[in-house]
Amino acid sequence: MNLLNHEVILELFHAYYLLFVMCMFLGAFAVTFYLIPKVLWVSKEKNLMAEVVGRSAHSTETPSFGGVAFYITLILVLALIQSLRLNYVGGHLIGAITILFMVGLKDDLVISTARVKFLGQIAAACFLVFSPEMHLTNLYGFWGIHEIPEILGLLLTGFLIIALINAYNLIDGIDGLAALVGIVICTAYATVFYVSENPYYVLISVSLGGILSAFLRFNYSRGERKIFMGDSGSLIVGLVLAFLSIKLLVMAPYIPIIGEGFSPSNRILFVGCILFIPVFDTLRVIILRLLKGDSPFSADREHTHHIMLDLGLSHKKAGIFLATLNILVISIFWFFSKLLTNIGLSFLVAAMYGAMFLMFYVLKKKSVLRLEMKETEDRRPETEGEKFEGTEDRSPETEGEKFQGTEDRSPETEEEKFQGTEDRSPETEEGKCHVIMHNGLGQGIKVGRPVSGKRKVESEENKEVRSTKLEKRE
Repeated sequence: MNLLNHEVILELFHAYYLLFVMCMFLGAFAVTFYLIPKVLWVSKEKNLMAEVVGRSAHSTETPSFGGVAFYITLILVLALIQSLRLNYVGGHLIGAITILFMVGLKDDLVISTARVKFLGQIAAACFLVFSPEMHLTNLYGFWGIHEIPEILGLLLTGFLIIALINAYNLIDGIDGLAALVGIVICTAYATVFYVSENPYYVLISVSLGGILSAFLRFNYSRGERKIFMGDSGSLIVGLVLAFLSIKLLVMAPYIPIIGEGFSPSNRILFVGCILFIPVFDTLRVIILRLLKGDSPFSADREHTHHIMLDLGLSHKKAGIFLATLNILVISIFWFFSKLLTNIGLSFLVAAMYGAMFLMFYVLKKKSVLRLEMKETEDRRPETEGEKFEGTEDRSPETEGEKFQGTEDRSPETEEEKFQGTEDRSPETEEGKCHVIMHNGLGQGIKVGRPVSGKRKVESEENKEVRSTKLEKRE
């Protein structure tokens, strides 16, 4: 059996469809898991690290070339899938991915200008816009609209591709968020394409999910194995998700599932729910920037993940929360799509977006209040420190002065007292100590001896005897 033969591969694919899908997921996971450590080694050997700047959510320099592993794995996957010859759009997708990968890699190595990135996105979008399978010419009854002009369809397709590429790129701000949201989106698309019998797009969806799943292991690492996907990764992932979204909008209606909520008129709404987090986050920051009078492309901390971090959530918890929110929105749409008309679903989706705007408005207020309270608490130790510092500054001086004064006075007082005692002792107790006199040369001379009481009595007697002898002589 020649496994490289197209007929053999196609026969195995149809015979073991689900097994083939699972193998594609595991294969993409394994290849990415193998390649990322190699990319890490090269990045560290060449000192290619993402610098820490003011708005960075990371505190240490980290490689940002996860997109290199993404690109290699995607090219291998697309080359393998193309051997099935299910369609010919894979070649266009490979060309678009390659262009965006080069643009993103340049931005990761040396910062690119917005003009260069935008031109690269336009060039990549052209590969898909002019692909025969990507022509959007019918909205299938969305708000009563069916056929649309071809030029409008081309412009709308190009706009959606570029918008979704940038929307996904914008949510790549904290660890795990872009990968988790990407996995949720890939799972939703894989389910839709599987039910609607589009195996080629199922394989692309599960392969991209496998790539992002392997990347999570390294993106969540806290040690030397940590890596970011970088622009080279986020741009090509955003492109593939845009490719899958356009395919969902342009594919022919699948009759067996129309009654199960997959009405073609609801596709735009469904895509808006599947891509909820990147679309909502992008719309929100653009609206807020315009209301402030800033450029829509200016940098700030108004993204949903920034609010989550300011509320005290970790990167992992913030990513899980937002990914779960995306799943919730998809589930709500899926449930009500069987019950409501296209107009009713439109109001439902608008209400969900509005509710999220309101919720994050409240959360933003709470995050600002929390930061203010934290700053106040941070200042309190300074106040206490200043107070303590002042006490420390004064105490040594006061105690020192007090001690110094005591020291200064005590020796003098003791010395004076001792000196006075010394000076008085010879005078008041001349019988008990020698009398010291000075000879004018600074030398002390003994001029007397201590006289005991007995000798003093004898002296008195001798004095009387001498006095008697003198009287007799006279």
